[in-house]
Amino acid sequence: MSEPLRKEASQLEGADRIWTRDFILICLANFFVFLGFQMTLPTIPLFVEHLGGNDQLIGFVVGIFTFSSLLIRPYVGQALETRGRKFVYLTGLFVFVISISAYSFAGSILFLFLMRIVQGLGWGFSTTASGTIATDFIPPSKRGEGMGYYGLSGNLALAFGPSLGLTLAGSLTFFQLFLICAALGLTAFLLSSKIRYKKVEPHHAVKTSTKKFDLYEKSALPPSVLMFFITVTFGGIASFLPLYTAEKEISGIQIYFFLYALALLITRTFAGKLYDRRGHTATFIPGAILIVGAMTLLAWLPNTGVLYIAAILYGLGFGTIQPALQAWSVEESPQNRKGMATATFYSFFDLGIGVGAMFFGQIGHLLGYSSIYITSAISVVIAILIYLFLLMRGRAAGAA
Repeated sequence: MSEPLRKEASQLEGADRIWTRDFILICLANFFVFLGFQMTLPTIPLFVEHLGGNDQLIGFVVGIFTFSSLLIRPYVGQALETRGRKFVYLTGLFVFVISISAYSFAGSILFLFLMRIVQGLGWGFSTTASGTIATDFIPPSKRGEGMGYYGLSGNLALAFGPSLGLTLAGSLTFFQLFLICAALGLTAFLLSSKIRYKKVEPHHAVKTSTKKFDLYEKSALPPSVLMFFITVTFGGIASFLPLYTAEKEISGIQIYFFLYALALLITRTFAGKLYDRRGHTATFIPGAILIVGAMTLLAWLPNTGVLYIAAILYGLGFGTIQPALQAWSVEESPQNRKGMATATFYSFFDLGIGVGAMFFGQIGHLLGYSSIYITSAISVVIAILIYLFLLMRGRAAGAA
């Protein structure tokens, strides 16, 4: 083979490669920021209790974070196309680090509530940008597989973050714990500064900026709505499962989060490829059924063994659904709308967690913690019904 042909073949092979230098860097940055975030997830409710709050206040403190993140995402989606990936991502990480650091000095629930709003803004910036940046580096033919691998970085953080946060909360002060979380966010900032970001084409910026009130990408709505009803369940788990197991005197909550993340890791090795080959019809219903089973077991929860089985079922179900829905949300959007499609997806993702945390705070206070997980199972059943409706409507349109 001649040298020009060899060079062209090498370029074609590289163009279809997932594991490039910049893809690895965005995965590492995502891992560290998610690790810092996941360490706060089960410890914020404990901190609210430490400050004198009840279940209802826990729900509001947890939920306001996701609502502030939700409100900023549409504007982040536009900024990704007009200001560029690097500016948006580094800005989000900077705000995230500052807000987590401020937790260390929170002496009242009001101050913590305000810092949760600020953290939500940083989270909205950074996660929308990170998902879009990862999409930039993944070959279109391997989008499901690539997003599955990218999701592994967050799942690895989930495998260690909650249990590490709970362990450190038992041996360190909250001041020390939150400073460690902020340091992990700073590590993500330093790693992300080394990424060679793809430049936004000028005509993309013009198209996006001419839309005065553009809050979502229409093509991303179906998978995003489905994701909302799925992540409602996560609001109940992240906010109240540690308190629920403590009330029932069931040990092993740290291992629950580890098993959940381990099951997520397992599904990431095949769920994305399955989506690329067979589409969302092969992933959504099986994953949703597993989550319904997990919620039913948590509502029952007689012992530690059932807690662990629920963790595995939830991890397998969520890990099967989430990368498929995220890939679905961006694959049909125009090239200059990938950022807005990602913003739409994560907006509904956040909305589900926020609604779950706030709504379940009231449910848990009035009816008890087990009612949270019965309601969560109903939410997933609603998602299944919506999905079947979308499927039938799509087939009807194709036959017309």
